Amino acid sequence: MTTAQTTDVLVVGSGPTGLTLANELALAGVRVIVLDKLADPNEHSKALGLQPRTVEVLDMRGLLATVLERSLTQVPDAHFAGLPAVMSYQGWGSRHPYGVIIPQNRVEGVLEEALADRYGVTVQRSHELVDIEQDSAGVTATVTTPGGDIRIRARYLVGCDGGRSAVRKRLGVAFPGTRTAFAGVVADVTLKKGAEAVSARPKSIRDLLGSDKSQQNRMTWPLVPLQHGLYRVVWGIYGQSEAEANAPATEAEVRQSVAMRYGDAVEIDEVRWLSRFTDSAYQAERYRQGRVLLAGDAAHVHLPAAGQGLNLGVQDAMNLGWKLAAEVNGWAPEGLLDSYHGERHPIGASVVENTRAQAVLTNPAEEYDGLRAIFVRLLKIDDVNHHLAGMVSGLDIRYPIAGSEQDELVGARMPDLDLRVDGGESTVSALLRSGRGVLLTTAAAPRFGTLAGPWSDRVDIVTVDALPDYDADAVLIRPDGYVCWAATGAEAAARQRLEEALWTWYGTARPAAAGTGPAPEAAVSR
Repeated sequence: MTTAQTTDVLVVGSGPTGLTLANELALAGVRVIVLDKLADPNEHSKALGLQPRTVEVLDMRGLLATVLERSLTQVPDAHFAGLPAVMSYQGWGSRHPYGVIIPQNRVEGVLEEALADRYGVTVQRSHELVDIEQDSAGVTATVTTPGGDIRIRARYLVGCDGGRSAVRKRLGVAFPGTRTAFAGVVADVTLKKGAEAVSARPKSIRDLLGSDKSQQNRMTWPLVPLQHGLYRVVWGIYGQSEAEANAPATEAEVRQSVAMRYGDAVEIDEVRWLSRFTDSAYQAERYRQGRVLLAGDAAHVHLPAAGQGLNLGVQDAMNLGWKLAAEVNGWAPEGLLDSYHGERHPIGASVVENTRAQAVLTNPAEEYDGLRAIFVRLLKIDDVNHHLAGMVSGLDIRYPIAGSEQDELVGARMPDLDLRVDGGESTVSALLRSGRGVLLTTAAAPRFGTLAGPWSDRVDIVTVDALPDYDADAVLIRPDGYVCWAATGAEAAARQRLEEALWTWYGTARPAAAGTGPAPEAAVSR
């Protein structure tokens, strides 16, 4: 067995997390190989929604238009544990205050096409990782392929291979967590009769709710029309033994659940795909071990409540991608790659926490009726509704970046403002499509651009007419869309904070060519 391939980064798994990460790495000029043990792309719906922050992320990379073309619909609201008082996305300053209903396989299709069309990278299928060895210079992966076992040598390896991650198991990373006696089944079916009894395509998240509590331990949700005659079935049951919860789902269960909700009015013709899920809530103790990292479900699993899992993984990849690329490309400052765990592990823990809470609230047992009633009343309080909508959507994420203690803009996502640049129109999301950092300066703060000049190989310096409805004259944005510095005015303290932010997130300044360094009055000593 010989080393058949070498690369900068080996990505194991071609779901939304792995494909997003591969696109980010390739955008930054990093050589990447993507492996998947399955022979063919996923053909099934699986996850069915994108939250607003993921919609923003796709817009930042010029992929949103294609995603919307292939989506089923958009909904302006969200739910928490299926409760009837839905949550509004308004008030979070998003250009996209809506969720997108789209099967996971279509999202993967958009990402995989972009990877091939933009960067010439194709997924290597029927390639299963069986072993990992790492040293101070890189990682050697042993991979089983149709032609026999091969070795792939990479500088870094990222496991994006799902909740049963082979990468995580090979690393021996602890994966603590909990589960109860709940299990559910999700399936894609065609109907022999009864399409008229099923609601039309949802216009609100309310159309996807309304569980049937005819049995105290069972929940069944309305059928959801997909496309091409397919419908989504979801049901769950509490009080199952571990063996029952871990047993493969059966067609008989799917047919029974539909019959229990719709009686003779609806009849299934064919079950195209089915899968069992549980309320397992586990999280890797660490997301990095040496030159191997974990992202997506390989790093955390939880109840698929409010469709947070796909979105959490995509945002893991956006956080990791530019940092890993900086490491490979040789300009990453000390600690940048470790900040991936530092920033994303708490976010994953928060999602695990809120899905555990939702698991309790969805239990149809009578003893939880009072808890549900209280939560419904809480959701009708504007501040509570706003808080939970931000948490579920990812719009509330704010990283503990230096300076965030004094400035509420720092650490938060940058709103997608309409901008005037060189007499033309642009947006923040359009300026971020390069995958580089962006320094926005205004006429009130011209010296910041001069100071950032030595970092111009990593940061695009853009002068705009103004930052409308934004309380700053200049702002430094990371490639993943989060603010790492902001200032009103151009006083010396603000210039010093900018230089510190540039060193912290973009490393050592490029040596200036003769006569091109910053003006003396703009220079700030460290």
